[in-house]
Amino acid sequence: MKTANIMKAVCVAGLAATCVWGLAACSSANANGLTGGVAATVNGSEIAEDDVTNMIQGIRSQMGMEGEDEWGQWLADNAMTPESVREQMIDSFVQQELIKQGAKEKNISVDSSEIDEIVNTMKANYENDEKWSAALEQANFTEDSYRENIENQLLQKKLTESFASDEEPSQEDLLQYAQMYASAYDGAKRSSHILFDSGDEATAQSVLDQINSGELDFAEAAKQYSKDNDNGNGGSAAKGGDVGWDKLNSFVTEYTDALSGLEKDQVSGLVTSDYGIHIIKCTDVFNAPKAAGEDGTETVTITSTDQIPSEFLDSIKASLKQQKQNEAAQTWFSEYKEAADIVINPMPQGLPYAVDMSKYTPAEGSTGATQNATDGTDSGNGTDNSDDAGNAGDSGDNAEGSTDGTGDNASGDNANSSDQPAEGGDAANQQPAEAA
Repeated sequence: MKTANIMKAVCVAGLAATCVWGLAACSSANANGLTGGVAATVNGSEIAEDDVTNMIQGIRSQMGMEGEDEWGQWLADNAMTPESVREQMIDSFVQQELIKQGAKEKNISVDSSEIDEIVNTMKANYENDEKWSAALEQANFTEDSYRENIENQLLQKKLTESFASDEEPSQEDLLQYAQMYASAYDGAKRSSHILFDSGDEATAQSVLDQINSGELDFAEAAKQYSKDNDNGNGGSAAKGGDVGWDKLNSFVTEYTDALSGLEKDQVSGLVTSDYGIHIIKCTDVFNAPKAAGEDGTETVTITSTDQIPSEFLDSIKASLKQQKQNEAAQTWFSEYKEAADIVINPMPQGLPYAVDMSKYTPAEGSTGATQNATDGTDSGNGTDNSDDAGNAGDSGDNAEGSTDGTGDNASGDNANSSDQPAEGGDAANQQPAEAA
């Protein structure tokens, strides 16, 4: 059995900012017991031992495990040792360096204006510079390290995108995935909305009354009255209020609750959310075709891609193309890493995280106890880095997510992203056009 991976364990603990492309976050920590020297080289580029130490110490600090016994017990419980942690951390730095080198070879770069845009967007979520600085400090960032983190993620994203293909998925694949996802799409509702300012209830009620009496067409009312019109793509107002299918978008809770009670062509009352006052119309409902078995049980049965709405098919098509792109990026990364000249130097003495593991026994039911019971191997003898090698294709969409936990903001990769409010995220991140 392979050892646990510290990146996975840390992420499970809720410290996503420390994972691979968040390396810059913890490297700013000041650790005692720095030794100097070089931990590894990647095609001649050096990885400082102190950077690795600071990273590990930063993780310990974020996990509240500065104490030797707390740290040693956690390592034992997770089938890790100081040696295996160092190996994994070095491997993460190696990945980061390989991405930089590979991007440079492909003439891929990130302009400072791209970083500025994301930083300024994130800063806008906070009332003043002091609160912004406090948020960075809480995430163990300086503004410089945060900018570096964004640059790394954008670089990775661009590198991954360089493997995009114009080749369309086969009809066989589309049908297979349509069959897989049809049950999840069953019962989906498409809707439109008209958004009013929160203080304009009188106008909203007047428009609703006219819609209900038949004096005013809903789509025309959306074009005339809706405030959802300023996201750069015209917003939903220009589309008669259409915000798409609920299964393809994430709506704020108030909107979702109101839509769930509507049947096709029904119009809601006034619905208030953080973005204002909504009037919602359910414009379509997808009921997946079903076949009854001998016992009378109905199961979703798709025999043709024509049986699902085109928007669902487009989403499936985009997912398949994204999957192919990621696989190509992962293959490239694995081959690039295999061909690289990577030298890992011996672990020096006196590192602050190098506790004596002979003092610690894995707690019953822990990963370490399970591993010892299974194969009795020394958890320091191997490192499971197989999953990390694929990070070149898997995590490039979260350039803005390191501080506030939101993702996909830098990429805009999702279908109909202009109409997607992020449920549960910072309100400042959601524009009225997204607040369906």
